[in-house]
Parts: sequence; C-alpha cells; structure tokens
Amino acid sequence: MTTSPDSSENKSGYVVDAEDAAEMARLLDQDILVSKSMGGLFPEHVDELEGISDILDIACGPGGWVLSVAREYPHIQVTGIDISERMVAYAQAHAQARGLSNAHFRRMDILKSLDFPSGSFDLVNARTLVGLMSPQTWPLLVSEIVRVCRPGGIVRLTEFEMPMTNSPHFETISWMVLQAMHKAGRSYSPDGRYFTLTAMLGSLLQEAGCQDIQEKPYVINFSSGTEAHEGYTQDMILGFKLITTFLTQLGITTEEKYELAYQQMVAEMLSDRFRALGYGLTVWGICP
Repeated sequence: MTTSPDSSENKSGYVVDAEDAAEMARLLDQDILVSKSMGGLFPEHVDELEGISDILDIACGPGGWVLSVAREYPHIQVTGIDISERMVAYAQAHAQARGLSNAHFRRMDILKSLDFPSGSFDLVNARTLVGLMSPQTWPLLVSEIVRVCRPGGIVRLTEFEMPMTNSPHFETISWMVLQAMHKAGRSYSPDGRYFTLTAMLGSLLQEAGCQDIQEKPYVINFSSGTEAHEGYTQDMILGFKLITTFLTQLGITTEEKYELAYQQMVAEMLSDRFRALGYGLTVWGICP
C-alpha cells in the first residue's frame, strides 16, 4: 500500500507494517468504533439495499466490516480485499469459524488494477484509506472502483481528518504525522496542516463520472467521560506507537524525542480534563 522511505513499506504502501499483529488488532477494534460512530454499517442507505447482492470492501484489513455486513445481511455476498497475507488469512478463518459463507476474502494490491471483471459489484465501499493513498493514486483507484461497480451501483468513500484536542502533546504528535504525510506525498494539503482528504472525496467521484453525489458528515466526541473516549483513546495510543518508524525515517523526529512526547500525550489523553472532537465524512455516488 506506500511510496515510503523503507523498502519493506514499499511492499504494501502502508505507513505501518501491514503484517503487524498489533495493527491487525487495532483495525478490528477500529472497525467497530467507526461503524458505531457513523450510526451503522450503511446509515445513509438503510432503505436502499434491497437491490444489492454483491458488495466489495477495499483494503478490508482483518475483515471486520465485511464480517459485520455478512452477518447482518446474509442474503448479500461480501468480498474484502487487502494486500496483507496475515489479515486476509485471519479474515477467512474468522468467516469459516462463524459459518459466514457469504463473506469472501482475497489478497490484492489496490494500487494496481483490481482483479475483477467490469460491473462485478452493486456497491463498493472504501473506508479510512488515508494511511496508504496519495493524490496520484486516488484517481486511479476510484477509476478502478467505478469500473468494477455495475452501472447504477453505489461507490461509497469514508475518510477522517486529524482530531482537534486540548492535549498539547497530542497536537504535537498530530503535527508530526501531518508533516510526515505531506513530506511523503500522501496529503492533499498544500502545507501539511491537514490531510484535506475529506474535502476531495466528492471531486474524486465526480471526476470518475459518478452522478447524484451526496455526503454525510460525522462529529465524534471522545473527550474524557464520553462513551467514545476509551475506544478512540486506545486506538490512537496504539496507532501513534505503530507509526514511530514512519516518522523517524522521514526525519520528522527522533525516537527519543518522540517517545517523550508520546508518553506525555498518553497521560494527557487519560486525564479527566481531556477534550477531543474528531471529524469524518462519507461521500457516495451512482456509477455511470
């Protein structure tokens, strides 16, 4: 999934090791958190799934979203693709153990042509790809998504921006991440202050020929004392730990400086005074 400073990263394009067991566990928990924050698996399509029989999930990781959809909609065939052998194997084993015969998984590099015939799916979902895509690769992927989606089918993209908090060290580390993504060519922001990806989702669908483009924003309050606090705090504590190598290899910081800021950030996030808001956006359109 990345153009990165490390040859091992080049195998996957992701800003962390795609085969890391800790990342797999984090993504499983994250899938549940994000779906709950969005109001469900398809909060904007509750009444529109009757004609849908085949769904594709892009960069599915360990398959959390696919497995949830397969369980909740047993009449729908759901396929997840990911470049990680470990995650695909886990997802397949999980589907078999749960008897979810409508859940399917394949190892596939989404930075290349998707290995499906044109018009194979009624709905294609892509969620939280910010860690592996760039302004150069996004249009190519969306074009492939539109190709494998049937005419009249739905393309659905969901992304998030960096949260806003009152934690000085969370903000310091967020700035490091944003600058690293900008330096690595992963950001749409002209100066690295934001990912700016949410602002681009609609135009990506429009440029790919999608019609009737709509959007739904999400605001996630994970301040201390809220229901979302524990889940999102743990997700970010682990995620910021796993991204250390990406930051140091790009020269954004040193391991020593980062570890000091990281430990202070953890203490601030776990304090009763921590306040935080996250922002996300789902954009969907109809394939031509």
